[in-house]
Amino acid sequence: MENGQDPVEIPIDGTLDLHTFLPKDAASLVDEYLRACFEKGIYQVSVIHGKGKGVLRRSVHSVLDRHPLVEGYTLDPGPSAWGATIVYLKKVP
Repeated sequence: MENGQDPVEIPIDGTLDLHTFLPKDAASLVDEYLRACFEKGIYQVSVIHGKGKGVLRRSVHSVLDRHPLVEGYTLDPGPSAWGATIVYLKKVP
């Protein structure tokens, strides 16, 4: 509670919506969330980063490119289109 705010409880259900977080926190948040999903046996994760100018999307993809648990990822082909990324985690670290 560095800034006097209570920590935010994020459900580990395979969907991470970054809209409610500061962009500067996105990288560490994505890393921690993917690790938590892996520990719960969730191997397909949706990261919602929004469309905008693509800055947050590029930041998220940069984390995914070097994350040891990530097998691959793709932009969501569904209705959210390029506002979300589907991440596929390795089943073995």
